[in-house]
Amino acid sequence: MADLYSELGVPRTADAAAIKRAYRKLAKELHPDQNKDNPKAAERFKTVTGAYDILSDPEKKGKYDRGEIDEQGNPKFAGFGGGAGGYRGSTRPGSGPGTGRAPDFDFDLGGDPSDLFAELFGRASGRSGGFGNGGFRPPPQRGADVNYRLTVPFADAALARSVRLSLRNGKTIELAIPKGVEEGQQVRLAGQGEAGPAGAGDALVAIVIQPDPRFTRDGADLRTDVPVPLEVAVLGGKARVPTPEGEVMATIAAGTSSGKLLRLRAKGWTRKDGTRGDLLARVLVEVPNDPDLADFLRARVQAV
Repeated sequence: MADLYSELGVPRTADAAAIKRAYRKLAKELHPDQNKDNPKAAERFKTVTGAYDILSDPEKKGKYDRGEIDEQGNPKFAGFGGGAGGYRGSTRPGSGPGTGRAPDFDFDLGGDPSDLFAELFGRASGRSGGFGNGGFRPPPQRGADVNYRLTVPFADAALARSVRLSLRNGKTIELAIPKGVEEGQQVRLAGQGEAGPAGAGDALVAIVIQPDPRFTRDGADLRTDVPVPLEVAVLGGKARVPTPEGEVMATIAAGTSSGKLLRLRAKGWTRKDGTRGDLLARVLVEVPNDPDLADFLRARVQAV
């Protein structure tokens, strides 16, 4: 391996921020997910990651700069015993020359044994839980998941339409609203979260359904009120009825009284299986504020 600073393309005087910027740029270019058909890029990714592991650790960087460890993070021991971090042996009482017993040694590892073993045996670069390049490293992690709250118009939720969602990474996507969606339901978008060495995390979208004053839900059915002029209620005719798709004209039979329910089939909420509930429209007869009409009705009542 070449000099670690050369591997990252930075001078030996580079500070921690410059080293991190250089590594992130190279890691993005060389990551195996971006170079599935280029084994050389994957090998180079391992190399620059190993270099960054050492240069991003102040203690290991210091040892490397002083020539105490090599490019793989392995100690440059001249031999055992005596030196800093070496094995210091001592015989136990009753052992050694003249005792007839083989000497037993107590070893002082000069620090955390796991650190010394990691330095002696190295880490297998790129292997989960292995050793190599100067210490133990956990497996690469996926990027963090990102949470969103998306307010969806009532009609779009009822019809399970797609709606636009702007992501933090700058993308704008068409999010398919699940059939039978409920308030607070979460939709997972794989790979749309934060970037990471083992791939991007996910986007978790919580659905917030915006109320519509025209409708109330009753399971898969919707309910609404329909104002009907008095003359239409008496003589019959047509009245506008709101639905999630828009207004439709419904037939009002002659003599329809206030409170009568009109059922519009399959104009309600979309179920999980794709079918829809009904729309129940309650007739509200509007009586005009007309003095002549009031006198007429009063005369009719008195005649009866």
